[in-house]
Amino acid sequence: MNVIYGLLAISIAIAIVFFIVFIVSVKKHQYEDTYTPSVRMLFDDELVKTDKSGSSSSSENQKPNHKHKQS
Repeated sequence: MNVIYGLLAISIAIAIVFFIVFIVSVKKHQYEDTYTPSVRMLFDDELVKTDKSGSSSSSENQKPNHKHKQS
């Protein structure tokens, strides 16, 4: 029976730690922009070809560019 009390205390302590981490992340605005990350992943591998004149064009027949921007 003492083991149950110990496990209950440990689980409550872990729950409190996760709740504190959640509150801190909300205060640091981690969950304010939920739209941009979902759209950004769709356009990460967009095919863009730049020729010497500086203009760019995209084509579905080009090889995919796997270079990712650091932003």
